[in-house]
Amino acid sequence: MSAPLLEVRDLRTHFFTREGVVRAVDGVSLSVDRGRTLGLVGESGCGKSVTALSIIGLIPKPPARIVGGEVIFDGRDLTKLSERELEDVRGERIAMIFQDPMTSLNPTLTIETQLVETIRRHNDVSKREARRRGIELLDEVGIPNPDARIRDYPHHLSGGMRQRVMIAIALSCEPDLLIADEPTTALDVTVQAQVLDLLDELRREHDMAMIVITHDMGVIAEVADQVAVMYAGQIVEQASAVELFARPEHPYTEALLGALPQLEDAASRAGRLTAIPGRPPSLLDPPEGCRFAARCPYAGEPDGCAEHPPELRELRPGHLVRSEHPASERARSREGAPA
Repeated sequence: MSAPLLEVRDLRTHFFTREGVVRAVDGVSLSVDRGRTLGLVGESGCGKSVTALSIIGLIPKPPARIVGGEVIFDGRDLTKLSERELEDVRGERIAMIFQDPMTSLNPTLTIETQLVETIRRHNDVSKREARRRGIELLDEVGIPNPDARIRDYPHHLSGGMRQRVMIAIALSCEPDLLIADEPTTALDVTVQAQVLDLLDELRREHDMAMIVITHDMGVIAEVADQVAVMYAGQIVEQASAVELFARPEHPYTEALLGALPQLEDAASRAGRLTAIPGRPPSLLDPPEGCRFAARCPYAGEPDGCAEHPPELRELRPGHLVRSEHPASERARSREGAPA
């Protein structure tokens, strides 16, 4: 098999603050194959966005610093590159879409200026050729009358149209990897579906790899080939999307799926969403053992998982879990228990 396009190995990104060291990303390993989509899912504050910003070298320095690990992209360790070398990679090889296009786009510049600037930064083309390419991109992402809309300012566009502009800018240099950080958060449900369909269609057409970062398992089900579940700065489960939804192993993943609304519940109004009790631990002072132990219904003696951190281990080919209480082992234990 060919090597993954992106391979993150034991990445550790810490924030050095007055209160102490925040271990925002604490030993994350994941990979993305060419032409495939990885869904990175977890609660707000678990380290998803910091992982993405670490990959492309956009963490705020100070207070943040990558203190360990590697980010291997197409054979090169991005953590070893200079800022100038990273600037050449960003946009041209790796592009990122942020969750709020209104703050990502410059409100004082037209869409044309922002598109043309990006295209000419990475391509030796005239301003006229860059403008023509910009109009083509706006048309490709579904913006009507693109030759007129390119002259608009961001505030002239709806939230969905602004997100499409961000996608056009991200695609302007035909990147090999597109990172989409909560790309549908600020959009209504109908527009969310349109944007997700657009991203998946563009991924296939351009043969890109994609990382979709979200807290929404419904988004993951829509677009991801592989899924990495993140909790308190660590990956706690990894599997194919089909495998993860059919056979979740980590108690946290089970809880996330249990919190999804079901159509039959909505129809009968008898169902209730299952809340996850408690709250995530502080990354200023994370627990010594399993970081989910305080919220896990299965934690306790005699395994000692609250004191000893579990390793990320392979239960089945391609299915990794960081837990002493995966669902399949609990099931076997029940089957073997005396009546």
